[in-house]
Amino acid sequence: MTRTDDTEVPDYAARLRLDAKNFVVLGAGQGIGRQACHALAAVGARVFCVDLDTGLADDIAKEVAGIAWAGDAVDPASAERLYQDAETQLGRIDGIVDIIGMAKYAGLLDTDQDSWDWHHGIVLQHAINAVRFGAPRMIASGGGVITVVASVSGMQSAPSHGAYGAYKAALMSLVRTTAVELGPKGVRVNAVAPGLVMTPRVSGYLSEAEKERGARNAPLRRSAFPPDIADAILFLCGGLSSYITGQTIVVDGGVSAKFGYSLPGED
Repeated sequence: MTRTDDTEVPDYAARLRLDAKNFVVLGAGQGIGRQACHALAAVGARVFCVDLDTGLADDIAKEVAGIAWAGDAVDPASAERLYQDAETQLGRIDGIVDIIGMAKYAGLLDTDQDSWDWHHGIVLQHAINAVRFGAPRMIASGGGVITVVASVSGMQSAPSHGAYGAYKAALMSLVRTTAVELGPKGVRVNAVAPGLVMTPRVSGYLSEAEKERGARNAPLRRSAFPPDIADAILFLCGGLSSYITGQTIVVDGGVSAKFGYSLPGED
């Protein structure tokens, strides 16, 4: 203690650990999902690795000594089975990490109803399912944490991201409401909002010039890679964020902090 402060000092290093905690990771098979599985497992968590692709679910489960579950996290009936199976095989669910999300690039006037419906499923519905079917199981066993991957496209307007951005904005609204309603029941809910991330899928369709331009656009002068996002996910899942809920953390290398207009001399 000092002369004026005798409050207890926590074991901050221990707050980094997730020993004996069980996490369901949706979209676990590649990119951010794969790195999130490794991040959680590295600090002691047991991971229930969910992917639509059976091979990818099996691969990541083997990498992190987790449990593979292959199936559709978007369909409500399938998702209900998912959380039932996770609880049965893990014993209890302490956390859910939801990575799932994808965009079809098109202007608003070229986005038909099928595309709106598709975006609703791939961006939002699986998170609704996590709240409906996963959160009650966490509440019954004393609480837990839900961390979802949102996007800066839900916070700012991006050309050809109309449907994707609208549902990412809805996802962040769901995070806030769920945090407020379930906080008294012991459940924390937060989001990570990446900018451009060099996942295997994104890296595959960007040209080298586009990759270089993206790196130059960030004040940190580099691109984001999946481990950068997994770092933030891990923080929100652990004890160091125990008083944070209902928030969206932007992980974009500072791009969203910039002035929105070009200035003389900018590269």
